[in-house]
Amino acid sequence: MDKELRLRKRNLIMYPLGTVGRDMIYNLFTNFILTYILFTRKLNAAQLAAITVIMVGARIFDALNDPIMGNIIERTRTKWGKFKPWLVIGILSTSVVVYLAFNTDLHGWSFIWFFGVIYFMYSITYTMHDISYWGMIPSLGRDSHVRNQFTSRATLFAGIGGALAGFLIPRFTTGAGTLGGSASYAFGRIALVICIIAPLFMCFTVFGVRENRDYEKEKVPPVSFKKIIGTIGGNDQLLWIALIFLIQQIGNGVVLGGLGSTYLYFDLGYQGGYYSNFSTFGLAATAVLMVFYPAISRKINRKPFMGVMTVTAAAGYAVMFFVGAFMPSSSPALKCWLMTAGYMLANFGQYSFYLIMMISILNTVEYNELMRGERDEAIIASLRPFLTKLSSALVSVITYICYIVFGVLNYTNEISELEQLTSMGELSETAKLGEIADVITKVQPGQKFGLLVCITIVPFVFMFVSYVLYKKHYKLDENEYDRICAQLAAHKGAEA
Repeated sequence: MDKELRLRKRNLIMYPLGTVGRDMIYNLFTNFILTYILFTRKLNAAQLAAITVIMVGARIFDALNDPIMGNIIERTRTKWGKFKPWLVIGILSTSVVVYLAFNTDLHGWSFIWFFGVIYFMYSITYTMHDISYWGMIPSLGRDSHVRNQFTSRATLFAGIGGALAGFLIPRFTTGAGTLGGSASYAFGRIALVICIIAPLFMCFTVFGVRENRDYEKEKVPPVSFKKIIGTIGGNDQLLWIALIFLIQQIGNGVVLGGLGSTYLYFDLGYQGGYYSNFSTFGLAATAVLMVFYPAISRKINRKPFMGVMTVTAAAGYAVMFFVGAFMPSSSPALKCWLMTAGYMLANFGQYSFYLIMMISILNTVEYNELMRGERDEAIIASLRPFLTKLSSALVSVITYICYIVFGVLNYTNEISELEQLTSMGELSETAKLGEIADVITKVQPGQKFGLLVCITIVPFVFMFVSYVLYKKHYKLDENEYDRICAQLAAHKGAEA
């Protein structure tokens, strides 16, 4: 028992460290790729539409790619196990792809074609290590509270990685602190650093974690699309939690998907420090949650806790809305901090949902085993990254619509042209910042208000709908999950 406990403690350190760099890459590519494009490439409406179509198309592709990758992992047998080889292959290839995405001189339709290839490659490579990483949790512990520990701690370290990226990227790519004086150069250097860091952090998981490899004794059935569809479609609780998770992730992604940064740049000025503080400290609230959630989960069940978190998020979004709508921008620093305080509350609620739903997805493994006689861990785990990426694609659609409706391209194209002139040495950084300030003064109050509604009211509506559906349709609460585990143990005991 002492040996088992020591191993668990070691795994609880090594496993979550691996995701720090992964989520830095994820934050860079998912949350900043559109900002990078808008502020470094002049786009017409057709080109922006093409980018949106590419994002959505790549996620439709993931509908096949993610479950198939999960099934491939399920069948992998090596001396390093079934997860670790794909962790290594995935993180190295993702790093190369993301570096290339932010280090190109292409413009116009040539850039659009390049972006299409890059985006699809990112979908493939990120899936490899994402499914492998989260799919490993059931092999680290079958007890519900143990899984809570691994899930919450991994989510905490993922949040740390995301927060680091969220702090550094806008601060060094926008405004007076821009590396090299231009956004395109700055994004390229930031991408290089992050793409080196990510594989280094993954070494902690690859070399430090020891998993339960009882799965190697199991006979894996042949890979088939029918098998994937059967596993997903035959599990009613998995289908419900997938829908609920998708809805929640759409709402949660709207703020950081490009609309949040655009609103703050238009309202507070083209200074990356404001958005850096907003995104970093806004996410910092999640660290408190991830540290204490295992203890919280022993005191209060998931559904009542979600009700409390819904009210918490509502209060946060209300603060953001009223500060943004009624406080003048003459004190941008104070306004930014008040918006950030509201965002911290909102995120505390949103990430509570995220954590609970991750656990809820994983808990359908035992339900699947009881109902269908097979665990299918990797296939089930593959749904979470697929839904996350699908939600980001739908967020891109929402973002595109908002940009067109509120005329955002009119201003971002002017800024992009100024960034290009600076990059070519035809405009000084000081002159660039002065002219960008003049561009921002042209943004109309109605346009800023529309963006504000999109980052406050819209996310809460999606969150509230997900809460109602979870409360009504997800049946695998703590008591039911324990009952299922006990029934499975009894069956295995009888067979033995």
